[in-house]
Amino acid sequence: MSVHPFRSILSIALLLVSSPALALDSAPVLSLDVAKQMVVGCETQANAKGLKMNISVVDAGANQIVFERMDGAPLGSARIAQMKAQSSAWFPIPTRTIQELAYGKDLKGGSIPGWVLMPGLMAMPGGLPITTANGVPVGAIGVSGGTPDQDETCAQAGLDAVKNLLKSSPSY
Repeated sequence: MSVHPFRSILSIALLLVSSPALALDSAPVLSLDVAKQMVVGCETQANAKGLKMNISVVDAGANQIVFERMDGAPLGSARIAQMKAQSSAWFPIPTRTIQELAYGKDLKGGSIPGWVLMPGLMAMPGGLPITTANGVPVGAIGVSGGTPDQDETCAQAGLDAVKNLLKSSPSY
């Protein structure tokens, strides 16, 4: 029995096209459900401290997944929360570290002072990367509305609310 040449070519083409696609399917992705749970964890912490926060969760590409502005949260802090989340997604480090690299721990000059000239980069605490248990970055959370330390504490509460999910699920 002979094999039709078109079927052979089609089979080879499908194999070549599907192999890279399969690799992309295995990359961890932050889900809307997990992002919403992070917001709830952050909001719970904010309520316990009497704070009104803006909360932004972005994916690894710094694309907005979910945003919440608590009743009474400062309007101007909405964009700051988004910028903190984006900054921490672009460079998967806390925005506190970005601040220290730009301004120094004593705020008298850091090792990369020009870094803060990058449009959209936020160099103040309140943005934290979201990583899997294996350290793969899948997004970031940014919080604004209190002091930078209060913002970071609420962002950490958001991460803590989903830490078990980031360990156990292939799709986050």
